[in-house]
Amino acid sequence: MNFTIRGENITVTEALRGYIEKKVSKLERYFDAPIHSEVHVNLKVYNDRHSIEITIPMKDLLLRGEESSQDMYAAIDLVVEKLERQIRKYKTKINRKFRQDGSVKQFFTNAAGIQQEKPKEEDTDFSVVRTKRFNLKPMDVDEAILQMDMLGHNFFVFSDAETSHTNVVYRRKDGKYGLIEPE
Repeated sequence: MNFTIRGENITVTEALRGYIEKKVSKLERYFDAPIHSEVHVNLKVYNDRHSIEITIPMKDLLLRGEESSQDMYAAIDLVVEKLERQIRKYKTKINRKFRQDGSVKQFFTNAAGIQQEKPKEEDTDFSVVRTKRFNLKPMDVDEAILQMDMLGHNFFVFSDAETSHTNVVYRRKDGKYGLIEPE
């Protein structure tokens, strides 16, 4: 693995670099061959909130995880756990769907001590468990954000009063708001 580690509002020390490389390198135990991929790591610190984003592009698979915590080392541990869960989930799906040689499943190994996760119903079944219908009231973005906050939701679907298009406002992880609108 080749590591590219960048920091925003944080200096990447040798201790931090070594910890990241040690933790992420443990992911290689899930694969038959060593990973010859670039590992992109972005570290950010904003308002005492430490965030880490790891992206590992591979031939037939993209691993990506992002976590935040009050401590950078805790955030690193959380994101590595998330990447391990992704690998186990992909491995379970691939082993179930593809039985022929040469498929993506050949990347994964059954290393000693690693239990293969049994597929959970919610991991493999994409059935809709609830349908909600409502009338889209024409409003502006500020009113939609107010409605979303009053309902305590993370997003709100509304009809833009000016364009009559269906838009979505959402609360971002940094506490600010985002808007999704059609082209």
